[in-house]
Amino acid sequence: MAGVPSVAGTGVLRLTFLALFALGAFTFFFMFFKTRPSLECRPLPTILNQHRENSTYVKHPYTGRPKPLLLLWFWPEDLEFDFGDCKKHFDIDSCILTDDRALYLQADDVIIFHNAIKDNLSNLPSVPRPKVQRWIWMNMEPPATTHIVKGIDNLFNLSLTFRHDADIRVHVDLNHRKPPGETFEIPEKKNLVCYATSGSDVENGTGGDYYKRLSQHIGVDVYDRAAPSSSARRDLFSFISGCKFYLAFEDVIHRDYITDKLNGPLAVGTVPVVLGPPRQNYEDFVPGDSFIHVDDFPDAKALAGALSGLGVDNEAYLRYFGWRKHFYANHQAAAQNHKYLKPICKACDFVHRNKDYRVIHNLHKWYFG
Repeated sequence: MAGVPSVAGTGVLRLTFLALFALGAFTFFFMFFKTRPSLECRPLPTILNQHRENSTYVKHPYTGRPKPLLLLWFWPEDLEFDFGDCKKHFDIDSCILTDDRALYLQADDVIIFHNAIKDNLSNLPSVPRPKVQRWIWMNMEPPATTHIVKGIDNLFNLSLTFRHDADIRVHVDLNHRKPPGETFEIPEKKNLVCYATSGSDVENGTGGDYYKRLSQHIGVDVYDRAAPSSSARRDLFSFISGCKFYLAFEDVIHRDYITDKLNGPLAVGTVPVVLGPPRQNYEDFVPGDSFIHVDDFPDAKALAGALSGLGVDNEAYLRYFGWRKHFYANHQAAAQNHKYLKPICKACDFVHRNKDYRVIHNLHKWYFG
């Protein structure tokens, strides 16, 4: 009859429907198989997910690159400063500095001051370090005055010291680029030779011993850094700038150990007379005609004679400032709480620019030899 499908036609329709269904199911399965998560790409551990989800990174306002979060686990010698001082004194604003230990799991890097570590390591972070976090070993003292703490091998990824082979090197150096409009005039000199002391180093140490021998042959004007504040106490850098020569004597002699005792007189327009590592080591950092080395003379008496001669030979004295045509020296911070400002600021700049990660397997062998 017309309008009534045959049995054969119904069977064809049924087979067509089943074929289309099977094709759709196969296509869905194939698409799922191709797009499912790889077994080789497992989800990040919870601690790393927290690290990403929390606002550890913020965009740098100038470069658009992220700012790392840098945690200061200890304040070195409890000398606290405003974190904004990195921008103020060194124009460094490339990380987020914090001393809030609650942000430990979020921190990209952690600075740990060596001299604050207890012998049993009980004041180090008790929570395991996130895999993406770097620990920075900070020590500004030479081996002779550094306390050995056992058990810190394999803990650190970066070193922050004065040594030339450290990851983050902090030492005296001159800036090759002079600020726009920077001019320099040698300050008026009232004294010939000057020395700053805290009292104890006059009686002890290599520098104090040489000072005592030198002072037997030439007058030395002394600034007592340990004196209490009073109207009679002169500002240290004003004192240094009023001297033709300043005795920049290091307390300990060790390669690369050249402190701000050199930078201070260079910055304020005084010729430093240095005692420390060999002359060549000083010349790794500053021009050889910017300072006088005690090793250039056979003894203290000969050095005293040379300083006396330069005191009246202005033309020869001015030759020690020829380097200022091409360089300038940054003025070191005068505030006591800024003693460790430069190393911490340098670390801030480093962690922003460098993402290298390694383990210092034998820190003691490297540092103490």
